[in-house]
Amino acid sequence: MQRDEKQLSKERDDSGLSNLVIVESPAKAKTIKKYLGKDFDVVASMGHVRDLPKSKLGVDVEHDFAPQYVDIKGKEDLIKELKKKAKKSSTIYLATDPDREGEAISWHLAQMLGMNMNQQNRVTFNEITKTGVKNGMANPRTIDLKLVDAQQARRVLDRIVGYKISPFLWRKIRKNLSAGRVQSVAVRIIMDREAEIRAFQQQEYWSIDAKLAAKGHAKKPFPAKLTAINGEKLDLTSIPDEAKAQEIKASLEGAQYVVTGIKKGIRRKSPSAPFITSTLQQEASRRLGYQSQRTMKIAQELYEGVEIEGIGATGLITYMRTDSLRISDEAAGAAEQYILQTYGKEYLPPSRRVFKSKKNAQDAHEAIRPSDPSLTPDRVKSSLTPEQFKLYKLIWERFIASQMANAILNTVSVDITAGNCLFRSSGFTVKFDGFTILYEETKDEDDEKSPALPPMEEGDVMTLKELSANQHFTQPPPRFTEASLIKTLEENGIGRPSTYAPTIATILKRGYVERENKSLKPTALGEVTTKLMEEQFSDIVNVTFTANMEKSLDQVEEGKAEYNKMLEDFYAGFEKMLEQAEKNMDGTRIKVPDEETDIVCEQCGRKMVIKIGRYGKFLACPGFPECRNTKRIVQETGGLCPVCGGKVIAKRTKNGKPYFGCEHNPQCSFMTWDKPLEEKCPKCSSTLYYKGGREALIHCLKEGCDYARAVEKKGEGK
Repeated sequence: MQRDEKQLSKERDDSGLSNLVIVESPAKAKTIKKYLGKDFDVVASMGHVRDLPKSKLGVDVEHDFAPQYVDIKGKEDLIKELKKKAKKSSTIYLATDPDREGEAISWHLAQMLGMNMNQQNRVTFNEITKTGVKNGMANPRTIDLKLVDAQQARRVLDRIVGYKISPFLWRKIRKNLSAGRVQSVAVRIIMDREAEIRAFQQQEYWSIDAKLAAKGHAKKPFPAKLTAINGEKLDLTSIPDEAKAQEIKASLEGAQYVVTGIKKGIRRKSPSAPFITSTLQQEASRRLGYQSQRTMKIAQELYEGVEIEGIGATGLITYMRTDSLRISDEAAGAAEQYILQTYGKEYLPPSRRVFKSKKNAQDAHEAIRPSDPSLTPDRVKSSLTPEQFKLYKLIWERFIASQMANAILNTVSVDITAGNCLFRSSGFTVKFDGFTILYEETKDEDDEKSPALPPMEEGDVMTLKELSANQHFTQPPPRFTEASLIKTLEENGIGRPSTYAPTIATILKRGYVERENKSLKPTALGEVTTKLMEEQFSDIVNVTFTANMEKSLDQVEEGKAEYNKMLEDFYAGFEKMLEQAEKNMDGTRIKVPDEETDIVCEQCGRKMVIKIGRYGKFLACPGFPECRNTKRIVQETGGLCPVCGGKVIAKRTKNGKPYFGCEHNPQCSFMTWDKPLEEKCPKCSSTLYYKGGREALIHCLKEGCDYARAVEKKGEGK
């Protein structure tokens, strides 16, 4: 139903009352208020106003799984204020976020305020801009009860799993543990990878590598790798040890290296699609080092609105919880205009790009893109925090690049014969840079690290500069990072865009997983808990079962399934599983093994162990209760204090921000944000420190020493 501004204005004049618009956050309220003007009162609900009670299950499993909602504790005054404003308003618009969570919040608000459910008072904004708000207000609709049912089904299902299994874990392992429909599968996936790593058997293999120079290019040798002997292609088992490698190397002494084959080609590289939630989290993790929760927090700020110099409060990106790759014609047109003006016609593809979303994608929203492509990162930089700018720049560049022409590469592969051995070398040159002039997704593509090869013809004789036999070992699969775990969850249909970040945060908070640099490593607690879950609640940690449950929840959202029936089908099997687990483990309690350290207890001489307490990890003597010695865990950096010579240890502020300080604090007050390095100062032999930022620096902090050097290579000192 279309309602233009004149109609809305007439309704206001007739009633003499203002219109109330309820959103979720104050930042969003401020931005929307700017576009709606004085006749609208825009207020924030601060998220959910009602939820299931914390103290009990809150779901009547005997009567159609009816949820028993209560007002959220601490929001009493806010609820009173909302009711008071609602009574004084002619029309109430529910403008919470445009997803199933936002729909549920609107439904709860409508229930609480006694609104007519058949009234068209629900408005959504895909972007918080003048156009986005205007379009949303002109097209109100009724609350989508299918979306509400879908959110309610997820909430009830997660509550049943969490509140039924968690107490079981408390009794069998330890207090304050939790199980979850998505989190338990995520830990299982991480645990399965760890099992692969432990079972991995390293295999030695050798390679024969040459450095060759073409005629007239003696100072620019290129690499070539031995790929075949006597016409048989080599694999990892072909050169298993040094003896075989040296035998092959010796056979090549005095051999002539002749070009026997040249294959030239053209390769076209297409740009990546605009971001969806999962790919944004992955790329922000790889490129910016942001954890998924941090990425979503910054993205929420950019969506809700930022004060831009000369413009005022405006939303810079479209809604950030989406798995759709659709973009509007208006946005695509704006991107084309920018590309044409900035780079020229040759940087536009022959026809507009259309990216296909995956099968189960929810197409309610567009992909994540700048709401106004003409607002370049440089134009808004002065109005953004450093982290807002970095993320906006990433989103903006990815979107503009997605609408640009392919990059074109000239490729060449050269076969070089030496005796009965065949060497191969590959390279490429950029014929046309296309979208790569602006942005490329962070990937490890070995073929693109190949150098450009010098001009060669068949029959040319190469000069051997170096021939080496190199030892290698096969590597186990890597541990998951946040980026690779999110990718795996998405590929397996586990969770949805809104769940990836909170899931990872939960499994870290519960101590099932810990970070080791950027990797996610299961803890002893995570291993014990996952093993119990696999034995007693196999369906809950089964990837396929969980993915199928996700599909059932999607069917509720699409109106193809009744959520009560879906919950009933699940609960019948779940209840039996729970009863059987109680029987199987009657009287059993599992001990979480302690992690032994090399630190000796100074009171009794035993090796101390790592334990997890209310405030995290600490060292304790295994001789408890005879010996009650405990101490905090100190993370040494290898650096020495430039003031007193003590050890520099890693610390955190009250807000969790990392810094480095002297072990003798408070006697020694030395602290720094700069990271200690293993490298020593060439002037005074003190520890050198790495200072990040635009003008990254490696410098000495010893008083009186002025040694410093700029960091030129990406990652140096890190």
